[in-house]
Amino acid sequence: MGSLETGLSLKRDQNPLHSSSRIERNPFGQKPRSRFVKFVLFKKIGYLQWVCTVAVFFFFVVLFQMLLPGSVMEKSEKPWKGREVDSTGDLMVWKEFGGLDFGEGVKFEPVRVLGKFQKESKEVNLSSASKSGVRFGYRKPQLALVFADLLYDPQQILMVTVAVALKEIGYQIKVFSLEDGPVLAVWKNIGVPVTLIKTREEEDLFVDWLNYDGIIVSSIEVREVFSSLLQEPFKSVPVIWTIHEKTLATRLRQYVSSGQVELVNDWKKSINRATVVVFPSYALPMLYSACDSGNYYVIPGSPVEAWEADHFVITEKDNLRTKMDSGPDDFVIVVVGSQFLYRGLWLEHAFVLKALLPLMADLSSNHPSSLLKIILLSGGLTSNYSVAVEAVARNLRYPKNTVRHVASTEDANTVLSMADLVIYGSFLEEQAFPDILIKAMCFGKPIIAPDISVIRKYVDDRVNGYLFPKGNLKFLTQILLQVVSQGKLSPLARNVASIGKRTAKNLMVSGTVEGYASLVEYILKLPSEAVPSKAASEIPRKLKEEWQWQLFESISDSANLNRSSKSHKFLDEIEKQWNSTRTESSGAVTTTNETFVYSIWEEEKDIDMANTRKRREEEELKDRTDQPRGTWEDVYRSAKRADRSKNDLHERDDGELERSGQPLCIYEPYFGEGTWPFLHRTSLYRGLGLSTKGRRPRTDDIDAPSRLPLLNNPYYRDALVEHGAFFAIANRVDRIHKNAWIGFQSWRATARKESLSRTAETALLDAIQSQRHGDTLYFWIRMDMDPRNPLQQDFWTFCDAINAGNCKFAFSEALKKMYGINHNWTSLPPMPIDGDTWSVMNSWVLPTRSFLEFVMFSRMFVDALDTQFYDDHNQSGHCYLSLYKDKHCYSRLLELLINVWAYHSARRMVYVNPETGLMQEHHKIKNRRGQMWVKWFSYATIKSMDEDLAESSDSDHPRKRWLWPSTGEVFWQGMYEKERNQRTREKEKKKQQSKDKISRIRLRHRQKTIGKYVKPPPDAMEDSNSTVVVARLLR
Repeated sequence: MGSLETGLSLKRDQNPLHSSSRIERNPFGQKPRSRFVKFVLFKKIGYLQWVCTVAVFFFFVVLFQMLLPGSVMEKSEKPWKGREVDSTGDLMVWKEFGGLDFGEGVKFEPVRVLGKFQKESKEVNLSSASKSGVRFGYRKPQLALVFADLLYDPQQILMVTVAVALKEIGYQIKVFSLEDGPVLAVWKNIGVPVTLIKTREEEDLFVDWLNYDGIIVSSIEVREVFSSLLQEPFKSVPVIWTIHEKTLATRLRQYVSSGQVELVNDWKKSINRATVVVFPSYALPMLYSACDSGNYYVIPGSPVEAWEADHFVITEKDNLRTKMDSGPDDFVIVVVGSQFLYRGLWLEHAFVLKALLPLMADLSSNHPSSLLKIILLSGGLTSNYSVAVEAVARNLRYPKNTVRHVASTEDANTVLSMADLVIYGSFLEEQAFPDILIKAMCFGKPIIAPDISVIRKYVDDRVNGYLFPKGNLKFLTQILLQVVSQGKLSPLARNVASIGKRTAKNLMVSGTVEGYASLVEYILKLPSEAVPSKAASEIPRKLKEEWQWQLFESISDSANLNRSSKSHKFLDEIEKQWNSTRTESSGAVTTTNETFVYSIWEEEKDIDMANTRKRREEEELKDRTDQPRGTWEDVYRSAKRADRSKNDLHERDDGELERSGQPLCIYEPYFGEGTWPFLHRTSLYRGLGLSTKGRRPRTDDIDAPSRLPLLNNPYYRDALVEHGAFFAIANRVDRIHKNAWIGFQSWRATARKESLSRTAETALLDAIQSQRHGDTLYFWIRMDMDPRNPLQQDFWTFCDAINAGNCKFAFSEALKKMYGINHNWTSLPPMPIDGDTWSVMNSWVLPTRSFLEFVMFSRMFVDALDTQFYDDHNQSGHCYLSLYKDKHCYSRLLELLINVWAYHSARRMVYVNPETGLMQEHHKIKNRRGQMWVKWFSYATIKSMDEDLAESSDSDHPRKRWLWPSTGEVFWQGMYEKERNQRTREKEKKKQQSKDKISRIRLRHRQKTIGKYVKPPPDAMEDSNSTVVVARLLR
């Protein structure tokens, strides 16, 4: 602590006796006199006043000597005679002096995270009280755990312990790892499936993270996973990122100091993506403060100290003691403290050293062969603090080389392993049990610590450790004399150390496991078909008593594993990639001047040749006549026609030309770059981007918002999802789709490996070309195989399960609004249970004409649905079809709408096996008779309703918000007459304008001519000329 020496020099300079003697000078060469001497000699001072002044002066001199351990104290005859500090009350007196801060104000509170949890809890309670949402609980909550590798390390022990507890209270877990390792067998033994994500580009395995209700990411080395989690549609998935490395915090400070702000912002972007960033200690959030956005959280507890102690191999203990200037018979005491640095740290060390003086005297008098060695182990301090420690030791009359300071960053394991006794010398009220104390206990060392609350929670006095009242140094001295007997540890102390070692190996397991379980419960927003997990307090006690050490007993020793070096290597690779990308973006640099000059000469030569060629062409065309260009209207019309043809040619690439000869085109709606790996690139498929920003480059994907401006509104884009794509394609469909059949397939079907195989595609095309089934709905993703329906419920029960129990009510109300039914009608179109299944995930094929009919029906249904829920959903975010705030409000209900329409419009429904291509008809027409609502879903009924809405929109122009006109074309039969009348009016108007123009020309006022020039006859002209000639001659 360099501030100690600086403070000492400042105090010396402020002494009035010293400073005044430098300022006063005698101009006449006499002996200078200070103001103080003049004041004493020439002013009358009372005897009592003089004595008080001297007493106050010496009091402050002694006080400064006591508070500032430096060279001034070396002249003192008796150390620390100023005041005895032996009680808590005395300690409080010392703290009242300036500069003695014991760090009580150091505390980390995740205010934003806790405030967010409380706010969401209140919103859930209010929404549940205002609406009748029902949770069905057909499936377990899904969690994904992501690791950089499966090597044996403390983080794997921690996560295995947490995973076992989470499975016990109802979670279903799956592990993803970038690399393989021996812990793979451990995960399989506890029943958790493991998937390896290959990082090489040719073997990448992409994951649909929407299948999971939450993700727990371990280690900074899994940053590559965030490249997809930062993109849509995975931005809404809750993510818990556990960071236990200090290496990145060190690098972040280096980046800031070196001006590499882009690297800091890149890491900050990834860290901010996490819903919650979890640290195992309260010091790490402060180290990562450069990236803090309010999502930091601390769950103290980790097996890292016990794991390091078990795997720390010491070959020759005596050699280590020799290295630390200690003999085999010396009694070594290590003084440790808080991981935080504060101004009162040096004073706490001084207190402990003063309490150790009687023990040193006892050893030197009764056991001279056993010397006392004291090591102050503290981290992050400079060499100046070592000088201060030596000064304090000299003033306390410690022999030379008895007291020594060692930074904990050097080798804390070595120092603790060679110690005989460990004293925790910090009086700071910690928020968690100190890690350094756990490590000391794991090494089997007896500990002596102050009775602060967090230590008293886990340490029982004289059972697994020793406690002394905070600041009571006499009590600390008594404990030391009891622990050390005849220059060695007493039998009781050895027994206490043994019990403490067993305690420390599984310390804070309960708090860690319950902390993770509570955090997962807070951040997960489970859909209505998921069963909520049990509370964290219901975890069996046996799973919270110790880490799962027994599961790792079969794994060989991994003492050589160096996590720190592996993290540094990973960060080096990140920096290398960043530097290379930065170099490429700055442009290529020419190697030599000769090459640069030669390139300029080549460019100049090409320019000259081009100019010569252009000049020759102009000369050849010089004598040619110009072609007539026509009027300006013709030129404008030709330019517009060229622009349209240019756009058409832009869309008609190779894929479009291949599709033009096929009877079918399957569109794949997508939103965001995270879906790109799941999209096909063959001619049978075509991408359909729901957002202009997230479209794939160098593809002929369709931009849905440009075809349907409604999708520019984020609310409807998120609420409709695939149905927005249906509306975009159906809007003027002949401009973009020219095939007889049309299909759609969700990108999530590819992620689930349920998309059509090549065999199934061929079988489907053959069935379409041969017209085997006629007007048919082909589908290949079954409702009874959906993960959301493990119990294989019927249609309406499944619809209720995924829509918070409100599917049937919402469907009934939408039909009433759509068909204009006013009375209390609660019927639903029957969807019978006949052993067959239905289509899910919007993956099906229809004839284009039938597709347009379905879109006509669904536009009216969506409008009726929007009328019910828009106001409440748009204002509060709470959806009637969900238990929480949900921006995809209508999507789950609309996902099943195709089944209702196809069944009751008498379309055949054929299931296509996505692997083999085998086809099976479901819900046969002959079995539906008497159950179909044919009149309700017939084309004539739907068409008449569509025309009525179009007429209302075209004639009345309603001012209130109305969704239907924005979802597609507005057309009805009366528009023919309206357009014909409009054209007739325009013709008559033009005729009238022509007549008016002619009449204006006829009635225009004409000015009379002033006169006319009459050419004279030839004879007259000759006479005039001869007369002129004669006149000239006469002159």
